[in-house]
Amino acid sequence: MGSLMTLAPGELQRLSTAGRSAVQANDWRTVESCAAGILGRDATDPEGWFLRGLAEKAARHPIRAADAFAKALECDPGRYDAAVELANQHAIGRRNGAAADLLASYVDQLHNSPRYLDMAGTIYADIGMPERAWPLYRRANALQPGAPLFQANLAACSVYLGRLEEARELYQSLLARAPGHQRNHYHLSRLGRARDDSHIRQMETILQASNLPPDRNVFLYYAIGKELEDLGRWEQAFHYFRMAGDAVASVANYDVSTDIALIDSIIEACSSQWLATRPGQVPAAAAGARPVFIVGLPRTGTTLAERILSSHSRIQSIGETEFIQMSLRRISAVESVESMSPAIIAAATGCEIGMLAEGYLDSVQYRLSSKPLFIDKLPFNFLYLGFIAKAWPDAGIVYLRRHPLDACFAMYKQVFTWAYKFSYTLEGLGRYYIAHDRLLRHWRATLGDRLIELEYESIVRDQEGETRGLLERLGLEFEPACLEFERNKTASATASSVQVREKIHSRSVQHWKHYERELQPLRDMLNAAGIATD
Repeated sequence: MGSLMTLAPGELQRLSTAGRSAVQANDWRTVESCAAGILGRDATDPEGWFLRGLAEKAARHPIRAADAFAKALECDPGRYDAAVELANQHAIGRRNGAAADLLASYVDQLHNSPRYLDMAGTIYADIGMPERAWPLYRRANALQPGAPLFQANLAACSVYLGRLEEARELYQSLLARAPGHQRNHYHLSRLGRARDDSHIRQMETILQASNLPPDRNVFLYYAIGKELEDLGRWEQAFHYFRMAGDAVASVANYDVSTDIALIDSIIEACSSQWLATRPGQVPAAAAGARPVFIVGLPRTGTTLAERILSSHSRIQSIGETEFIQMSLRRISAVESVESMSPAIIAAATGCEIGMLAEGYLDSVQYRLSSKPLFIDKLPFNFLYLGFIAKAWPDAGIVYLRRHPLDACFAMYKQVFTWAYKFSYTLEGLGRYYIAHDRLLRHWRATLGDRLIELEYESIVRDQEGETRGLLERLGLEFEPACLEFERNKTASATASSVQVREKIHSRSVQHWKHYERELQPLRDMLNAAGIATD
């Protein structure tokens, strides 16, 4: 390239153009070379730092990428592209408050950039603010109609906000152009109950025509199983659910013993004696807000309880966050590739509990309003109830339970993240459920009246009575709006985001009986462990 100090005036523009072309071609070595050329001539050139940030992002160096985008902004505060890219790096690092603040400062400048409108929308959705994402996705689609990624993001966000008919039209439009897109078939299947087998036949045709390995067909397996279940074709539905679970399990490289060992370590570490020790200085909740943690196995009614409570005028929901787990990892100072481990738990029990509370409250501050209570509804926080109870003596802890076989089967037939690997086989489900039951009994013994247990079937049977009782335990007056949670307009990004738009119903109670023969091995496991399934 020659000496950078002798570059012609137009050479910076040439390097910028070459760098942008290389970005489009995913030629990251050339992108970095162009960035180095620009910065070698002018270390304050925002384009050079921006290109370097893109190269570091592609290399999966988030800290270096964030530093480069931040320097681009320092050099030119008007670079909205650098601002959105930096916000994205904040979100990846779960610095959600910083991401939200940065987007708020730049979102008005994005009106003519479909790419960065879409990226900003995705960041908002990822940090639990889909209501802010939706208008950005809408604008991106208006500027660039028919872009599949933009359309799919708008469809997903529409589901979170309860705009189900809009989502249906979007997914149908996407499938009209790409009939073999398996994930979009799955999303479409979730938007309502199947009335006939027309969509099933379409998906089966795609399966027959493809030559993909089973782990590449997972979304179609789940979608076909779901619609067969809608039509009451139980045996066929289970066949597809089993194929989906087996396909995922075949590539998961997972041993449920690891998760069981974590549960056993929690039972040992979070003893009554540890809980009774003086907690130390615990900071008051931000803005006086008191946390309410809704926990339980997935698909046990946690979203239902959240919608009921968040319909109250004095409670807001911040959705599902992983900030308790992140704060535990941070205070433990244990380096680990695992999201949680027995070593982290053991180290955290020896730390000042106020550090956990302070770190958590700092992380959620960006979501809090002036309401006196807020809900964090991550089901798997049931693992950390000892830390939660010790950090917040006044926190509400609501634990959802459901008939064991209904709970297990509801997880078995649902696409989850890699965090729920145990749910893909009946054996894994049985072993994990038994360990979970052991942990629940431990929390009953150690937390006593702090634990507010709710049974899904009881809520369905006596919605008003259970709602009044729950509100009383939390020190709140009854409000009729809590009985009309389906009118709640706030977003829901959980697996139950469609169901919570309906009135309460009993279709899911004793649902497992349709699969009694197929679930018998699981039932035998639970019964042998002393867990009643009658």
